[in-house]
Parts: sequence; C-alpha cells; structure tokens
Amino acid sequence: AASMRTAPQRADAERPRQYVPRNPYATPAAFPATPAQAFDDARVFEKLGTDTLFFIFYYQQGTYQQYLAARELKKQSWRYHKKYMTWFQRHEEPKLTTDEFEQGTYVYFDYETGWCQRIKSDFTFEYNYLEDELVA
Repeated sequence: AASMRTAPQRADAERPRQYVPRNPYATPAAFPATPAQAFDDARVFEKLGTDTLFFIFYYQQGTYQQYLAARELKKQSWRYHKKYMTWFQRHEEPKLTTDEFEQGTYVYFDYETGWCQRIKSDFTFEYNYLEDELVA
C-alpha cells in the first residue's frame, strides 16, 4: 500500500506543456529580472532572426514577448502544431488538400533534440491541431 503512493501516474508519461528549467539558477541582483522595454515593441521582432524568435517563443512562455515572437513567426509562414508543440512551414505546395488536413513536405523546428530545422516528408497536417488564434 505504501508503494502505491510513489507509483507513476498517467500524467508522468505526458510531455510537459511548459518549460521548467532542470537547474534553476539564482541570478545576481545586477542581472535584469524583466525584459528591456525595447522588447515590448513589435517592430523589434521584425528584425530578429528565426532562431531568436524560436528561442523567445520556447523560453519566454506566458509573456508578451512570446506572443510577439509567435506573431512574427506566423508572418513568416510558420504554423504552430498544437499536438506536437512545434512550428511547421510548407517546404513545397501540399500534394493533397482537404477541408480537414493537408499532406506534403514540411520544414519543422526541432526544439527538443537538435534546436534546428528539419524536413518531414509525407506529413499530414490536420487543421484541428493548427493554432490559429493569433492575430497577425
């Protein structure tokens, strides 16, 4: 009975929805605790590279800067897949398109294993997993 208290739960097998650092580090008082006000300006995000936008999106979760990074990625034709929690971009026009999905070759951002862009052939992007709540 005592061992049941430490038995794995169903949620233990699910991927965490938010990033939690493994080794949080207390920063010195001189280190900024909040983003500079310049990063509240959407025009700044138009000048940032794709890798920087991905970094802000994945490491500034729940902030206005995450929203601005996502908005800029969408302007650059990236689409967020809610099931895989990653960004996809068409590599070529889809081979098959229906009202529910499209299938083809996509570039996706691999934030888990390589922090790089990879190509996925014959991928089916189901529209019900498309994040479309952002206003561009």
